[in-house]
Amino acid sequence: MKYDVIIIGAGPGGIFSAYELIKIDQGLRIAVFEAGHPLDRRRCPIDGIKVKSCINCSCCSIMSGFGGAGAFSDGKYNITNDFGGTLYEHIGKKEALLLMHYVDEINMAHGGAGTKLYSTAGSAFKTECIRNGLHLLDASVRHLGTDINYVVLENLYQYLKDRVDFYFDTPVERIEIADGEYRAICRQGEFSAKECVISVGRSGSKWMENVCRELGIGTRSNRVDIGVRVELPAEVFSHITDELYESKIVYRTEKYGDRVRTFCMNPRGAVVNENTNGIITVNGHSYEDPARQTNNTNFALLVSKHFSEPFKDSNGYGESIARLSNMLGGGVLMQRFGDLIRGQRSTPDRIKDSFLVPTLDATPGDLSLVLPKRILDGIIEMLYALDKVAPGTANNDTMLYGVEVKFYNMEVDVDEHLETKYPGLYVIGDGSGITHSLSHASASGIYVARRIALKECAAR
Repeated sequence: MKYDVIIIGAGPGGIFSAYELIKIDQGLRIAVFEAGHPLDRRRCPIDGIKVKSCINCSCCSIMSGFGGAGAFSDGKYNITNDFGGTLYEHIGKKEALLLMHYVDEINMAHGGAGTKLYSTAGSAFKTECIRNGLHLLDASVRHLGTDINYVVLENLYQYLKDRVDFYFDTPVERIEIADGEYRAICRQGEFSAKECVISVGRSGSKWMENVCRELGIGTRSNRVDIGVRVELPAEVFSHITDELYESKIVYRTEKYGDRVRTFCMNPRGAVVNENTNGIITVNGHSYEDPARQTNNTNFALLVSKHFSEPFKDSNGYGESIARLSNMLGGGVLMQRFGDLIRGQRSTPDRIKDSFLVPTLDATPGDLSLVLPKRILDGIIEMLYALDKVAPGTANNDTMLYGVEVKFYNMEVDVDEHLETKYPGLYVIGDGSGITHSLSHASASGIYVARRIALKECAAR
């Protein structure tokens, strides 16, 4: 079948590409291919009762499907160039921010109205961080919550479904170039178009590497983020989360000079499993609805590692650590901070004796047998540093889940239009290695859609 535009991946980048294309030109024939399920069929079998841990579904409903890996996240859209990717290096800082604000407007018009936009501007907490060797990054943060984020995605799908051809449970096996067209080869058949947008997200990193190898598209090694998810009583961070909600805090360790940062803070949220290419890692969610909130707050502490010579496989390094955790714990490991400091493994009895009630049923164990010493030392230093601005962080019962790994695709060679060396072939979103967040990925989709629409208009 022939289309004007083929989009591979129905995550934020793909969704917003399709949205903007249709908004500009409803005459375009657009096909979106997604390896996962439609939104209403995305169901993780873990219910905490009959199924307590990951059973390695052939297609992970948490990571794949309409909405991508962000569908069941806590729906945080960070409007900033300080973190979340390097989109601004390609399209400019001003343009990147304008596009992120535009994405926010679309979300508000599709069910997000009434949610709060937080900002670090003028916060006294920034001064408090500096006084204690911490650095608070600047950002405006729209928090939709996992529940409202789902509503927004549902409304976007309702808008698109009669205007765009969606092919769910249809992974694209490979891309071929012939006669000035791009062909998406699937088990269901072949589909072609003059314009092709690849937006496969983090879970498509290995697929993206294969495509680049087959088509001779240049790539550069990217970093991998390795660390733990911290869970503690919500009251410990409430003076921060009530004002800022999401606080991106960076600390430089005294021992090694490494940077440790907070990531994905979920006030009154829950810790969850995440399956990436068969590897079980940990993540966090939170809800806007007070009835679905918990008594705990969770966030990640991550250390970035970037390898170049002679070893270049940053993701492979992260995978090996995650697999070790899976081997020891059958999935995610959990350990009380007090047990870690005392050099003893956590046991079911020690977890049960804690004042903190964990939100994830993980395997008690010893994270020091999994995480490299340098990374673990940095995390411990960071916890003590955070304890100065949020007393109670370094409590005995603070729970650490491991491992949390954020895999990033090899950074794909694209120009200022996010276009590869092949005219009409674009790589956007987290699968490009350029964006690392919902807002940046969505903005990249809008940017490419406008360029394609402009070309289509000129061709007529």
